[in-house]
Amino acid sequence: MDFTVLAKGIALAGCAIGAGLALIAGIGPGIGEGNAVSKALEAIGRQPECKGDVTSTMLLGCAIAETTGIYGFVTGLLLIFVAPGMFLGKL
Repeated sequence: MDFTVLAKGIALAGCAIGAGLALIAGIGPGIGEGNAVSKALEAIGRQPECKGDVTSTMLLGCAIAETTGIYGFVTGLLLIFVAPGMFLGKL
């Protein structure tokens, strides 16, 4: 029996499952940024004079939170397009 075909199938399935799991990482930053914006709007509603400080802090926090989603996206792209070629080239 030719086990290289089975090994290639397992490698491709692992890449696909890993890419799907990596792209789930986009859910967390979306929820976190939504919560941050809602709390910032509440703070501005209560004290309108601190709008500039709250907005700049919120934007910085959202930018940092977004990096988590970007890392997951890049990891998913690498698992979809780069890793299968590396695995299949060695099998």
